[in-house]
Order: sequence, then structure tokens, then C-alpha cells
Amino acid sequence: MKSTIIFNKDFDSDSVYVMKIYHADVSKLWQYFTQAELLDEWWAPKPWKCETKSQDFQEGGVWLYSMVGPDGERHFAQVQYGEIMEHRSFDGTDTFCDENGKPNENFPEAKWLFGFTGTEEGTKVTVNIHFQSKEAMKQLLEMGFEEGFKMGLNQLEEILI
Repeated sequence: MKSTIIFNKDFDSDSVYVMKIYHADVSKLWQYFTQAELLDEWWAPKPWKCETKSQDFQEGGVWLYSMVGPDGERHFAQVQYGEIMEHRSFDGTDTFCDENGKPNENFPEAKWLFGFTGTEEGTKVTVNIHFQSKEAMKQLLEMGFEEGFKMGLNQLEEILI
């Protein structure tokens, strides 16, 4: 049975809070959020797929990836990793970019914080996303971010079953 996704939009603080419980242990979830070959399995909402170009999961490192559409269209993004607390949390700044990691100035960047907490059921994953402004937050939401991110999180749940 699929667990519910909490997706709260707070326009007063220009942030989104996402929470989902997975029936798997923290170390397994950690791998699916931090290893490129596993991220590629679920990060993009179907029929899109995620393809990692490079990943250096360490403080200051970068994950450069693309979302590839069913007709071959490709949109690049990157995450610059900040603080990493093994099996507990990590944060990063997410930016749309070109295939070489040059930021696309037409899209805002966002600061993401991922948290992993062991529970009776398995692991509670929380994601706090902070935007530079209400406009930046609205821009991402209007691109279908909520639906797409929820699809990805549910795809991960299906993989873990």
C-alpha cells in the first residue's frame, strides 16, 4: 500500500515541505538519494527519465543530470552539495543549467534539504525546498513540479517494494 505524500506550499516563507514514509531502512533510502545509478531509476516522472552526466557526492561536489523526455528533449540541472551528515541529512542548491553546468539565468535556483529518520514503519524522508522569492516558487510550481516530484517519490516506493 502506497504511503501518502505530504506536500505543503508556504508562500509566506517561499518554501515547500515534502514528507513521505518508505517501508525500507534508512541506509537503503540514503543510497537511492545519493548514488547516481539509483537516482537515475526514479528521479524523473515517467515517461521522462533521468540520466546522470556526472556526480561527486561530497560537500562542495556536484550532481549534473538531465531529464530526458519521450521525444528525446533534454533539460539539464545540477545540485551543488552542501553539508552532508551520513544517513541523516544533506543539502544542496539546485539549478537549471546547460550540459556543462552553466546556470540558466531564466530559471531560479532553490536550496534543498533532505532528511532521513528511522521510524517503526521504515524511513521518514523529508524535503525542505527554499526559494529566492514567491515568484521563483510559483515559476517552478507552474512547470508541474508538484505532480512530477510526487510521481518520482511514488516511483521510488514501487522500486523498494
